[in-house]
Amino acid sequence: MNGAKPIKQFQKRWQQFLYVEAALYAVGFGGLIYLLTHNIGYGILGFLGALGISVWMTRPWRVSETRVVNYIDAHLPQAGYSSGLLLMPAHELSNLSKLQQYRVATQLEPILPKTRPPQKMFRAALVMFGLVFIGLMANYMLTSLNPFPSDESPNKDAIIFAPKDSLSSTIKIPELTDTKVTVQYPSYTQKPTLQTSLPNIKAVQGSRITWHLAFDGEVQKVQMELMGEHFDFVKVQDEYRLTKALETSGFYSFAFTDSEGNEYVSDLYSMEMVNDDPPLVQLEGLDNYSYFEFEEAKQLSFNATISDDFGIEDAYIIATVSKGSGESVKFREESVRFDKSISKGSKRLQLQQQLDLDALKMDPGDELYFYVEALDQKTPTPNVARSETYFAVIRDTVTDMFAVEGNFGVDLMPDYFRSQRQLIIDTEKLIAERGTISEKDFKFRSNELGFDQKQLRLKYGQFMGDETEMQSAPGQVSPEAGEADHDHDYDHEGGEEDLLDEYSHKHDSDNEHNLVVEDNHDHGTEEEKENPLHEYVHDHGDPEASTLFAKSLKAKLRDALTIMWDAELYLRLYEPQKSLPYQYDALEIIQDIKNSARIYVHRIGFDPPPIKEENRLSGDIEEITNVNKEEEFDYQMSFASTREAIYRLELLIQGEKQFDDADSALIEDAGNELAQKAIAEPLKFVKVLQGLRDLQKASDRTKEAYIEVQRNLLSVLPKVEDNPVKRTTYQDEINQLYLKELEAYD
Repeated sequence: MNGAKPIKQFQKRWQQFLYVEAALYAVGFGGLIYLLTHNIGYGILGFLGALGISVWMTRPWRVSETRVVNYIDAHLPQAGYSSGLLLMPAHELSNLSKLQQYRVATQLEPILPKTRPPQKMFRAALVMFGLVFIGLMANYMLTSLNPFPSDESPNKDAIIFAPKDSLSSTIKIPELTDTKVTVQYPSYTQKPTLQTSLPNIKAVQGSRITWHLAFDGEVQKVQMELMGEHFDFVKVQDEYRLTKALETSGFYSFAFTDSEGNEYVSDLYSMEMVNDDPPLVQLEGLDNYSYFEFEEAKQLSFNATISDDFGIEDAYIIATVSKGSGESVKFREESVRFDKSISKGSKRLQLQQQLDLDALKMDPGDELYFYVEALDQKTPTPNVARSETYFAVIRDTVTDMFAVEGNFGVDLMPDYFRSQRQLIIDTEKLIAERGTISEKDFKFRSNELGFDQKQLRLKYGQFMGDETEMQSAPGQVSPEAGEADHDHDYDHEGGEEDLLDEYSHKHDSDNEHNLVVEDNHDHGTEEEKENPLHEYVHDHGDPEASTLFAKSLKAKLRDALTIMWDAELYLRLYEPQKSLPYQYDALEIIQDIKNSARIYVHRIGFDPPPIKEENRLSGDIEEITNVNKEEEFDYQMSFASTREAIYRLELLIQGEKQFDDADSALIEDAGNELAQKAIAEPLKFVKVLQGLRDLQKASDRTKEAYIEVQRNLLSVLPKVEDNPVKRTTYQDEINQLYLKELEAYD
């Protein structure tokens, strides 16, 4: 029995596993390189390099017999730590050793072939699949982010023409021998001119595209059909050439006519326009609202990050300073340059700037509104982008108070009546930015808006006589109010009497605004009888009279205050979407109050002719007829050509007619209708458009093709709108008598 053979086989299998493990690492790395570069040569080089490194790291040749014996002795109890005897010649062993060698060989011979050597195949496989997955993801991201195709793009690389009608076999069809498409990008993009043979084009807006077609045979005319328009090629030497500027996306095809007037058409190809995005402007290190005291240093520092896909032309700061308030407010706009010069053509700029409010000649009470504006290098009209608007205010050191003196007019509409509109604007902005800001910032800004809504409500409450934030409801007596009543009774019954009580206007009492219902009805009745001017004076003790508004305006303002409570509630609950309807309702009431305070002057209008006295009040209405107005509407059904094409296809499927020139024109009109929709949803409509285009070829006009195209048209056709029609309704005798009586007294 040869005991060393199982050990050598185990050693060989161990080495093979290590080689396979190294190969897995190499395959994963080579696949990653190929997916990133799309070059098989680079992929092979990456595979070979990774294979060499992996083999050197695993070192299969270092798996010696001694290492195998040590592994077997450590992991197989049947070896009895004597597997090394199997490698020694029999004549060198004693009788006892020979017996042990025979026993170990007998036990290991059926076990060793089933024992797996130590290896990390599972980890190597995971690494391989992980590298390939990373390559696939990177390839997808690079393809989706790069709007410009390369020559290796997997598009159709040949333009194939087919006859539009059946031809005689004796006619030699002109053959397209050369196709070349030149894409010349705008100069500001700094991209080199692209030359390709691929008919599917994807380029930036404003690119000039030139098609070069060469034919082997006599050709009379070559045309391009683009979204219902036809453009003729110009023959230059031995090729046909057409140049167009890319201004919109669409689908196009080619057609040519041979020497005998036969027409040939190609498949449908895409021409996609990539828009030049405007610059992206972001400001950091700055609060939206900044406040400064007059004594402190009034400087704003911020960092501006500006980026653009093709290059930045210019960037500057637009600062607007407002002075004054009300109708005397004045604005001054300035353009402030950055301290650092703008490097034209840069795709990314990091700018630091400091604004000195004193240098802008701002005084206490002035406000500054500023934003950063950037322009890219697009020609002829650059894209303009701007950052958010930031505010800076120098707090005023003087406060002006409004007062009514003598017979001067009363300002019923103060400036803060217009701040509800700003609250709505800020709330809508917060809702729009909810997905881009953190939850903490969202809740903070929502709570701040709730506080602003509260301040506005309190300001309105001052015009209703509400001088405190919280008041007891009418008819309820608070403990403090009860004590006040007790003291009041005491004064009248036996306490000290206030000699000026009848002549003073008390604003310091606990019941200043009559929040507590007092039992003084009899006393008030006597006072009303004694005071003949009671109905004509302005009583500050009555909460319903403690306002500058008329009776009707007062009720509207109370409704607005109630609605503002609900608006503030949802802002405090971080639900600005639910707060918006209440804010709009409050704004509508406020606008109604403002409009009701206006004075309208009736314009001099139409003077009716004098009435004939002999016919006046006679009741004769025989010559008077009811006015009947009739109006006709021309209803235009959408996608009329497409619906007509579906009907024609049904006739072709049933064999009731043959395909003719009228059908060809109708199919072309239907394609032009759907092409407008295909620009927005190309994946949904491109198959339908290609099927319509195939019907222009005589070889594709089969019953199966008609059925397929009709099915595709029905799948993308929108639903029919409801047509306005006159509907007949049942009328019984009672209804008819009722209508007859209405007409008699109309």
